[in-house]
Amino acid sequence: MSDLNRTSAGKRSGPLAGVRVLDLTSVVLGPVATQLLGDYGADVIKVEAPEGDLMRANGVSKNRGMSSIFLSVNRNKRSLAIDLKTPEGRAALERLLPTVDVFVHNMRVRAIERLGFGYEAVAAINPGIVYCVATGFGQSGPDAHKPAFDDVIQAACGLASLIGHERGAPDYAPTLLADKTAGLATANAILAALFHKARTGEGQYVEVPMFETMAAFTLTEHLGGLTFDPPRAKAGYARLLAGGRKPAPTRDGFVAMLPYTTAHWTAFFRQVGREDLAKKYDLEDRHERNARIRELYADMASVTREMTTDECLELCRRLDVPATRIYSIDELPEHPHLKAVGLFQRVEHPTEGPIVSMRPAALFSKTPAELALPAPTIGQHSVEILREAGLDETAIDRILPGKTAQQG
Repeated sequence: MSDLNRTSAGKRSGPLAGVRVLDLTSVVLGPVATQLLGDYGADVIKVEAPEGDLMRANGVSKNRGMSSIFLSVNRNKRSLAIDLKTPEGRAALERLLPTVDVFVHNMRVRAIERLGFGYEAVAAINPGIVYCVATGFGQSGPDAHKPAFDDVIQAACGLASLIGHERGAPDYAPTLLADKTAGLATANAILAALFHKARTGEGQYVEVPMFETMAAFTLTEHLGGLTFDPPRAKAGYARLLAGGRKPAPTRDGFVAMLPYTTAHWTAFFRQVGREDLAKKYDLEDRHERNARIRELYADMASVTREMTTDECLELCRRLDVPATRIYSIDELPEHPHLKAVGLFQRVEHPTEGPIVSMRPAALFSKTPAELALPAPTIGQHSVEILREAGLDETAIDRILPGKTAQQG
C-alpha cells in the first residue's frame, strides 16, 4: 500500500510537471478536468471557500467533508481555503496570479466578474495566462447566463430523449455523463492552449460550453439525415434507434457479444450447428444485417439460451468474436484485466486511512502520470501556498486567522 502523502507538489514526474494551475472549479465537471491536469504532473491549487467544495458532502463518507466522490475527483491537488468575498482573500488570489500558467473556473461569468477575476482583470496581471471557463451555455447565445447541471444538459442535448426512447419517456443516464464528458473536453482545451503558449508565449481566453459540447457529442452518430442541406431524413442513427443489439441470454445469465463481420456471423451459426440461420440472411450485405438487426439478434439469443455463459464466451474466444460477461459496478475492482493492469490502487490517505483509488489510465513511457497527492482536506495547504506567493506570517494570519500556528 503506497503512502500518497510522501510526494511533494514540486517533485512530479508527469508530462505537465512544472505547470501551475489555479483551480476555482467545484462539483464534478471542473474537478474532473483539473484532476487530469494534476495526474499529468501539474501543480493544481484548488481554491475553495472556507466551507469547502459542495461535492465534499456527496457520496459515501467516513469523515465529514471527505466523501467518496470528492476523493475520486480531487487527488493530485493542493487546497487553498480563502474567502474571495473579502478584500484579504481577493488580494491573496491576486498574489498567486503571476505564478501560474492556467486559471480555470466553472462559475457563471457574471459571478466571477463580480469577484474581480474575469478574463480582462486576470490577464492584466498575467498577460500570458491560459484562462479557461467551463460554462453551462456558450456566452454568445440567449441561454448564456442560465444555470446548468448534468441533468439539465442531458435533457437539453437530446441525450435524455435517446435514453428513454424505447419506453416512450425521457430518462437520464445513471452516471454524470455530461459533467464528466465536458470535464474531459475542458482538459483537452486547456492542453491545446498550453501547447499554443509553449510555441508562441501567448496566453488566451478559452471557453468550453457544456451544452454545445454535449450536443456535438450526442449528434456525432445521430445527426443522420440533418447532415445534408436540405435534410434527407430525420436526425438519428437508425440502427441504434431501432434497437436489436441486446445482452444475449444464456442458461445461467447474460453475455455481451457482438458478431460484427460477415465472417463472425457465418462462423457463429455454423459452429453451433445452425446452418439454416447462416442461410436465412444475406450476411454479406451489411445493409440487410442492419435492417434486420432485431430479427438477427433474436435468432442469436435463441442459440445462446441453450449455452452456459462460460460455453458462450469460450466459443466467442475461439471465433475471435468480441464478447464479455456482464459485470456489475461492484465487481469491477475484481475484474481480472483491471487487476492485472493495476487500475485500482490501495493507498493510505492521511485522514481517511486505507482507500481505493484509480490510477491515471493513460500511460507515458518517458513522463509517467501518477497518484502523487491525496485529495486534500479543506485548506490543508493554505499556509504553504500563501508562503509560496511571498506573503509573510502577519499577512497570512489576516487571511487565515490562527492557521499559521496549526499548519506551520
